[in-house]
Amino acid sequence: MRRKSKIVAAIVTVFVIVGLVWLVRPLDGYIESPGEADDLSKFVKIDGKHDTSKGRYNITSVYLSKANGFSYLQTKINPHMSYDKSEDVTGGESSEVFNDVQNFYMQSAIANAEQVAFKKAGQKISTTYRGIYVLSVSDSSHFKKSIKVGDTITAVDGHHYENSDGFIKYLANKQKGVKVAVDYLRNGKPGRTTGVTIKLPSSKSPEYPNGRSGIGIVLTDNVAVTTSRKIDVDPGKIGGPSGGLMFTLQIYDQLIGDKLAKDRNISGTGTMNADGYVGEIGGIDKKIIAAKEAGSTIFFAPYIAPNKEILKYEEQHKTNYQLARDTGKKYAPNMKIIPVRTFQDAVNYLENGTVIKTTDKAK
Repeated sequence: MRRKSKIVAAIVTVFVIVGLVWLVRPLDGYIESPGEADDLSKFVKIDGKHDTSKGRYNITSVYLSKANGFSYLQTKINPHMSYDKSEDVTGGESSEVFNDVQNFYMQSAIANAEQVAFKKAGQKISTTYRGIYVLSVSDSSHFKKSIKVGDTITAVDGHHYENSDGFIKYLANKQKGVKVAVDYLRNGKPGRTTGVTIKLPSSKSPEYPNGRSGIGIVLTDNVAVTTSRKIDVDPGKIGGPSGGLMFTLQIYDQLIGDKLAKDRNISGTGTMNADGYVGEIGGIDKKIIAAKEAGSTIFFAPYIAPNKEILKYEEQHKTNYQLARDTGKKYAPNMKIIPVRTFQDAVNYLENGTVIKTTDKAK
């Protein structure tokens, strides 16, 4: 009996040790959890001054950490935590390149926010289009070895464009295998390379029913903005494009004399393009929790009309607005979730309470 007890104890000890090792062993993935809802007045200065009004605009974030066995188990019991494979988060890039990409996204978001806010406020602004930041290069691209993340593409076949849409449209209808020449800047030094076009996967749309051609890069605009009033925007360590809408609101309200916030604690998320349109982002359910913890009573969520094709690929098979609304109902019932398609939709709500019409019916 004593020998059997020793054997059982030894087996149990082995299992305990293996379990403990698994709990602390790094996994090939990341844990996403609610981050912060940071007051944007700390990040924006106009004419050398921060916003000192009582109203508050918050940029919401998702906290990203390397996963281990213990944190992975937490995702099974904590509805506000989730696990994603490294490939899905970083696109297979190194941590350094991934951080650079997030910084490129943020700088582009700030440039768009400044353009939209200054134009809406009726104040002078000018832009210089530098080119296109390269955010990633697909494995199927013929430019995989010659174009790098962080390069700025300045021309294709000698053609310069005022924004990335021109670049996309120039390549979209070309046949597969067409040779093109790309001019770029790398660390300020010019270069040129050639390759051929490929058919881009998952690129079918009403405009391109047969899909688009391209060279297999993900990009964002590199724009220099010059304003009539001195503006300084420092996002600190926050990266990515999702703060675009909230930066635009902060800058605009500061420009017009703090007429919109009216002592309210306002959070939200969404990308912002130079024409004022708001785009969807990831982790919006976690951002709702961050906003609640910060005491927000209003949360702006990007809205797109749902359809069956879109819902296949959305988080939890819900659009940003649907997921934000449902999360708010369950965990932040006193916070109003406001759908917005454009910057103007957010302004209209803050001015007079107007809310755009929405639908849950997938076409």
